Amino acid sequence: MKNEFFVDSEHLSEEALRHKHELENNPASRTNHMEYMPGMEQIESDVCENVMSHMHSFDYSKYTAKDVRAALEHDVCSVEDFKALLSPAAEPFLEEMAQRARLETSKHFGNTVYLFTPLYIANYCENYCVYCGFNCYNHINRMKLSMEQIEKEMKVIADSGMEEILILTGESRVQSDVKYIGEACKLARKYFRMVGIEVYPVNTDEYKYLHECGADYVTVFQETYDTDKYETLHLLGHKRVWPYRFDAQERALRGGMRGVAFSALLGLSDFRKDALATALHVYFLQRKYPHAEMSLSCPRLRPIINNDKINPLDVHEKQLCQIICAYRIFLPYVGITVSSRESAQFRDGIVKIAATKVSAGVSTGIGDHESKYTGADTDELQGDEQFEIADNRSLDTMYDDISGEGLQPVLNDYLYM
Repeated sequence: MKNEFFVDSEHLSEEALRHKHELENNPASRTNHMEYMPGMEQIESDVCENVMSHMHSFDYSKYTAKDVRAALEHDVCSVEDFKALLSPAAEPFLEEMAQRARLETSKHFGNTVYLFTPLYIANYCENYCVYCGFNCYNHINRMKLSMEQIEKEMKVIADSGMEEILILTGESRVQSDVKYIGEACKLARKYFRMVGIEVYPVNTDEYKYLHECGADYVTVFQETYDTDKYETLHLLGHKRVWPYRFDAQERALRGGMRGVAFSALLGLSDFRKDALATALHVYFLQRKYPHAEMSLSCPRLRPIINNDKINPLDVHEKQLCQIICAYRIFLPYVGITVSSRESAQFRDGIVKIAATKVSAGVSTGIGDHESKYTGADTDELQGDEQFEIADNRSLDTMYDDISGEGLQPVLNDYLYM
């Protein structure tokens, strides 16, 4: 059964409902989540094996206060030190970790904080991911912006002063094919100096095409590195194929992208193991592609539409702060992004310690920037958002708040010759 059958359904047919129920309750009805689908490029790489070997052997209960103290005393944080800093034994050392993280951030990034905004151009999706508001079974308002609408949204955003944009779509090749995304990148290059994309993973030649269209960097959330848990959360669609998603950043770099970003969605599985795997994914790729810019995002699972299928594992703010500080100590040169999923208070605090990039003027809906940025009434249809945000500050407010903390907000630091 073609999964695009379900996309944009006002009401699921009896056949679709039966298929959905079968996927949820009968694992044998699902495809092998470790097996590539036709058209998916396979690359030769040892990164996955290295990452997963460390994650599977990570017993964070064995680390002691002595291990944490030693890790904080070392000038260079080893993989073993990083594991200690992620362990429960490090929780009483959060203040010391924050001081060390602040020192590393200041040394490599000064007092700068980069600002960007996301632009969702479509929310059609062919995947059934049980935790996502865009999934193909959810009854939400689906929308795909035309090029004219995309340019209108981009102009509204650019007029606010923003110089970096992140273009996002739902994961549907049918509704948002690579050419459509490429044309959006070409438009973005007219208005912004830095263009990122967060779309479904593609092959190396397709990343090359998107780079030629104007994309600078690629963000891909692995969601969780726990392959068994991943299988129970991604029941249908191309996203179900775990290894193809894992290798996306490496394919993007081989396709010429200047930078790549990584993330697990903390709370889907064991957050300490997911944090370890995310950082090691960066660590091993850094060694293969030392010229590339790499960054980490640190999102926690947020409330979404129609979600009663998972029991998220709570990641509290202190634990999130521990993870971010450990990231900074282990990967001192890597950018760290904290999204609007987090509260304004948390984001204001963490940029003084370890985070180097935050979003502003955020909307996770489709086609609503004009109304949100200018307050203008519009009769145009709008698509539903992917998740709820906690910090809805405008660019101007975010800029002033960061400046008020004695930090330097940066909109762009690239010149194209």
